[in-house]
Amino acid sequence: MTLILVWILNAVALLAVAYLLPGITVASFGSALIAALVLGLVNMLVKPVLVLLTLPITIVTLGLFLIVINALLFWFVGSVLKGFQVNGFWWAVGGAILYSIIAGLLTKLIP
Repeated sequence: MTLILVWILNAVALLAVAYLLPGITVASFGSALIAALVLGLVNMLVKPVLVLLTLPITIVTLGLFLIVINALLFWFVGSVLKGFQVNGFWWAVGGAILYSIIAGLLTKLIP
C-alpha cells in the first residue's frame, strides 16, 4: 500500500515540476503516473550502473556529476514517453533537482 502511495506522490511531484517549469510538460495525470513509474524503474535499474561506470569523474567532481546523471536520466525518460516531454538538458537539470526536492518532501508526509 505504501508503494502505491509513493508512486502517486511521485506523479503529483512530476505534475508540480511541469507546472513550475515551462520547459517540462506532462499531458495528464495518467501520463504523470506512467512517467513516475518509468523514472523509478530507470533510477533503480540503470542509475547504479551509470554511477559505477562514472565513479572516477564523480569522485573528481566531489559528487556533483551525480546531478548530471540524474538530469540525463530525467531527459531520457522525457524523450522516450509520449505524454512527458523535457525540452533540453538544462530543463532536465532543473526538473531533476526540483523533482527530487518535491518528491522527497511529499514522501516525508507518509507516516
